[in-house]
Amino acid sequence: MRLADLETSFSSIPTDEKFIIDTMAELYAERIKNNVSQQELAERIGMKQPQVAKLEMLESMPTLKTLNRYAKGLGLKLKVGIVPA
Repeated sequence: MRLADLETSFSSIPTDEKFIIDTMAELYAERIKNNVSQQELAERIGMKQPQVAKLEMLESMPTLKTLNRYAKGLGLKLKVGIVPA
């Protein structure tokens, strides 16, 4: 896939879904940075490891509640802000 194709496909994603994708990417990066395994995170947040893997692969769009649960497992808290349109 060419970069232009990737940019076109990404630009077709609704803004609210981009927020969720970006947030999940940041949380995943934090998990890796802090050397926390999927299994360890799953145990911390009361999930099974395959569920965490599916979240990270965005096999389904996680809710804000699920993102916050993931963040909490890393000792983080989600902060949603409001900006001019």
